[in-house]
Amino acid sequence: MSTANKPTTLSTIVPCPNCGAKLKWDSGNPYRPFCSENCKNQDFVAWSNEEHHIPGQPDYEDILSGDLNDDYTSR
Repeated sequence: MSTANKPTTLSTIVPCPNCGAKLKWDSGNPYRPFCSENCKNQDFVAWSNEEHHIPGQPDYEDILSGDLNDDYTSR
């Protein structure tokens, strides 16, 4: 059989967004895009501690923060 007729499967290699380790992007990795459960959990903790953020104007957050501060400081 000729190898020219066989379908080629190219693996996409991506870095883990947390530690940078190279990993194959496929559905067999339950932690995708992370390399492990530990990296996935570290990223979650960083978001919950507000170490990561989506850039942009925080207008919506300021409105809600002001309303909450007024409610709690007037008591």
